[in-house]
Amino acid sequence: MIQSTSKSPVWFITGCSSGFGRAYVRAALAHGFRVVATARDPQKLDDLIAGHEGQAIALALDVTDPAQIEDALSAAEHAFGRIDVLVNNAGYGYIAAVEEGEDMGIRAEFETNFFGLAAIIRAVLPGMRARRHGYIVNMASVGGIVGFAGSGYYAATKFAVEGLSESLAQEVEPLGIRVLLVEPGPFRTDWAGRSLKQSPNVIGDYDESVGKHRRELAGYSGKQAGDPAKAAEAVIQALQSAEPPRHLVLGRAGLENVENQLRSMLHEIDLWRTTSLGADYPS
Repeated sequence: MIQSTSKSPVWFITGCSSGFGRAYVRAALAHGFRVVATARDPQKLDDLIAGHEGQAIALALDVTDPAQIEDALSAAEHAFGRIDVLVNNAGYGYIAAVEEGEDMGIRAEFETNFFGLAAIIRAVLPGMRARRHGYIVNMASVGGIVGFAGSGYYAATKFAVEGLSESLAQEVEPLGIRVLLVEPGPFRTDWAGRSLKQSPNVIGDYDESVGKHRRELAGYSGKQAGDPAKAAEAVIQALQSAEPPRHLVLGRAGLENVENQLRSMLHEIDLWRTTSLGADYPS
């Protein structure tokens, strides 16, 4: 294994108890990076950290708790002196037709998937600005570009992450800080399994759209083509490139969905070009 040194990049990763988070930790450690792995229950990270004492620490972090964010970042800087790469990975899915959604469940998902992410970015940026260096990796989703029946509220959180990240990139890139939006399609994580939340409200009229989506998720959970380990390596490759991308779509299914969505949008925009241009005052 590559040995880490005081010059090795320091990665701060949220949501490391399963899925992409665990894959990021393993990949970063294998590359010799220093790692701050976080989860609501840090004991679930013991197996990841074992054998990497001095190179990695595990910390408790609920991204919806401002005090825990402050404590975790303080502990990370005390241990390693800085944060070079922030990976905002914590999040979960929520399945419901828009009409079926519950206010409490919707707000809870936004607290984790969007507001928690934004809070950590705000807390990490002062150090990155002072050093004029850093990378912010935000886990969005193909569902942040393409809406699917039954995933409207989840998509809304990821569309929000997309918009925030686009603006953030324009603000911080002149300061030496890069932003990467990672947009996975279906991957073999717990997203469609035990991590997925669903509204108990089920309206029969939506069975052909939302019901179909629910059944598809249940059918392919654990069988998705996407490999989280390869996704983590792809992100590292992107960050180490001479010109890191701002968007990184991952997986064949994800790539096809995004390409189809963008082609469809451009086709529709072209069809209505005259109407769009006619909305201005006469020149």
